[in-house]
Amino acid sequence: MYDDSWYSFVPEVAKTAASTVQNAGHRRKESLLQQPNSSQGTIQPSEAPEPLSRLLEDPRDNNDPPEPALARRAKSYSDFYRVVRAQLAKDAHKKREERKRRKDKSLEALMIAANVDNWLAANVDNMPVPRRPVLDQYNDQLLEASQHEYLSPADHVESIYKDQLELTERHLDALIVDTNASLDLLTTLSNSFQAVETQTTSFQSQCEDLIDEQKRLQKLADDVGTDLYFYTYLDNVTRRLNAPGAGRLVEDAVFGEVLDNLNSCIDFMTKHPTYRDADSYLARYESQLTKALHLLEVGLSNRLKNISDEIAKPIAASKSEATRHALAYGRFAEMIADTYSLLPNMHKVMRNVFDEYGRPLSGTAHDIYVNTANNLFSTYLAVRNDDLKPMTDKDVAEFARERKDLSVETGCRNYLKQTFERAYNENSLVHRIFGLDLQWSSDPASAYQALKSASKGAVNPANIAILPANLCAALKTEELRTVCNIVAWLMNEYLVLDYDEEESPFSQQCRELSARILTEHLWVFTDDMFNAETTKTITKMALDDEGLKIKPVVDGVSASNAYAPVTKAMGLLAMYDQTMPKERSQKNNRVVFNIVRESVKVLQRAEARIKYIKNGTDADLFMIKNLLIIKNELLSLEIGDIRGDGAALQHFGQIWNTLSPQNWVSFFGSIIGGVGSVGSSFWSSSAKAAPPAVTAGSLTVEDMNEQLDELLRQSIVAFTQRWGGLTMDAKARKAGVKPIGKVEKELEEVLQTAFSNQPEVIGKLKEAIAMHAEAQEQAAGEKKGVRRY
Repeated sequence: MYDDSWYSFVPEVAKTAASTVQNAGHRRKESLLQQPNSSQGTIQPSEAPEPLSRLLEDPRDNNDPPEPALARRAKSYSDFYRVVRAQLAKDAHKKREERKRRKDKSLEALMIAANVDNWLAANVDNMPVPRRPVLDQYNDQLLEASQHEYLSPADHVESIYKDQLELTERHLDALIVDTNASLDLLTTLSNSFQAVETQTTSFQSQCEDLIDEQKRLQKLADDVGTDLYFYTYLDNVTRRLNAPGAGRLVEDAVFGEVLDNLNSCIDFMTKHPTYRDADSYLARYESQLTKALHLLEVGLSNRLKNISDEIAKPIAASKSEATRHALAYGRFAEMIADTYSLLPNMHKVMRNVFDEYGRPLSGTAHDIYVNTANNLFSTYLAVRNDDLKPMTDKDVAEFARERKDLSVETGCRNYLKQTFERAYNENSLVHRIFGLDLQWSSDPASAYQALKSASKGAVNPANIAILPANLCAALKTEELRTVCNIVAWLMNEYLVLDYDEEESPFSQQCRELSARILTEHLWVFTDDMFNAETTKTITKMALDDEGLKIKPVVDGVSASNAYAPVTKAMGLLAMYDQTMPKERSQKNNRVVFNIVRESVKVLQRAEARIKYIKNGTDADLFMIKNLLIIKNELLSLEIGDIRGDGAALQHFGQIWNTLSPQNWVSFFGSIIGGVGSVGSSFWSSSAKAAPPAVTAGSLTVEDMNEQLDELLRQSIVAFTQRWGGLTMDAKARKAGVKPIGKVEKELEEVLQTAFSNQPEVIGKLKEAIAMHAEAQEQAAGEKKGVRRY
């Protein structure tokens, strides 16, 4: 676009000729920095190098500035001065040479023009165009060129600046042109890119479709390969399970992979019954699974047999309890765990049937795995039963010896503790061998029930039947108090939690075993013992006419003058309350109901006997006295679905409120109302009809409390009605009736004999008698008024 030499332009400056040579006498000593190629202190103009322009073949024909030249390095300050003068002289010489060259060129142009004129003169006839002198054409240019050196320095500098501005303008124009060209190129490129992008998007879409199709085909191929695997695996597993030494496979971790693969194949054939030969392959895979699980059963049986051969005889021969325990549990656990993968493979089988707590699961080939689990349990328990039989027999013999030599309670406690310890040790072995942390379950498909049904005789976490069986057999002939003491000790020892201490695994299992023994065996056995004792001491007790009299209270104890069967019933109720938890004795308890019902039966028989023999005892007061004692005992113990506070017969206020004296009006009205319509309407206006009479035979366990209240109400009504009538007749001074003073004195004596230390009972009964006498008196007055009318 432009010449780079313009940026280093140096304007031409006229220089004077070379100066004269300095006086040799005044020359300074030659500097040590003098160049080796000069012998004089200064460079003479005649010795200056020839200009390069003379060496060029093509002389310069333009007005470009001179080429920059590198000045020679000065040797010293004085040499630098001489060098500058020499350079100026050289420049002046070059200037003269340039003017001479230009002048020669002008002359040559003139010479060319003269030759042209001569030629034209010779051929004038053949030239139609008039001639034009060459000098006339370039007069202005020549004039400007001839005057160029005479221009003023200001004009010269202006010319230089003008040239530079023109050069810059051309440069900027060139930049604009290049920029426009670049923009056009970029626009073209952008359009090209957009076209490429459009084509690329279409191509990318086609590629994505191809990739999706490839993935679909790949997935289809994988599915086909996977499905094909479920068919080809049959030959592989058949060869492995039928190969010689296949029994050793259960000791290897590969056995677990075989089970997983068989489960996958069976599950696949089950989910795709429409596939080719699916039923046939399913049956063959199930057959191979059964064969593999049978190998596991055989492996466990052989392992247990080897262990039993080593420990069974030492256990039977040993007389030390510690040695037998070490062999039966420590040595056995060590030997059963000395395998490679037998136990992990058994755990895998159990996980196909149960969870970690023994709860049933559903899965692939469930029936086959359940059958195998039951077989494994049976195999293990059969071997353990044979190994532990000497220890079990020894425990039973020791239990019998302690019952005879020490006491029944001591023997039972030691036997319970020993059995709990063995059950805990067996539970640890079951957890190690089968990988199950057994929990009680009533589900027939649970591991607990499977282990329980496979048990032979030895104690294990699911089988403790031998313990309550031996206990019940030993306690059957013992007294009821002994049975209650053992049951209460077992409940307080293991079922009552101590929240200050953290419960250990052994304590937790003892608590679970105790709860099962009590709920399934001992509580039922104790209830039967109580029922038998009730029948023996209450129901079958013979009536004694001497015992049918109400005796005075002894030592201020309210129940001291109770009827003998009632006293026995109170003892049974208190004993039952001490033995059983409140949750079991409070509501709808059969034992409590049976005791109360049999007591009521005995009282009703005694009431009838008193009325028959007429021994001077008030039959109604006899019933009131004993029924209040039973009711008060139930309230005191808070059993039989009855709640109360206080002790002795201080519950009478609550009993009296429960009896609802307002309901007595119905009794009075029903009895007195028969004498006249007015009385009947008076009492019936504020009362309901009288409830039917309650007997011991009509008592029910659900409504025992209400029915017992009804029995007591009937006796109170009968007693107050009879004494109310006597009081009214005495006040009316009827013939043959004792004076009112004697009647009141006799009533006081009867009440004091029965309730000498319960003034509240006496006061309530007198109040009821007064109400009854007043009602009868009002009824008699109304009857007389009706007759007068």
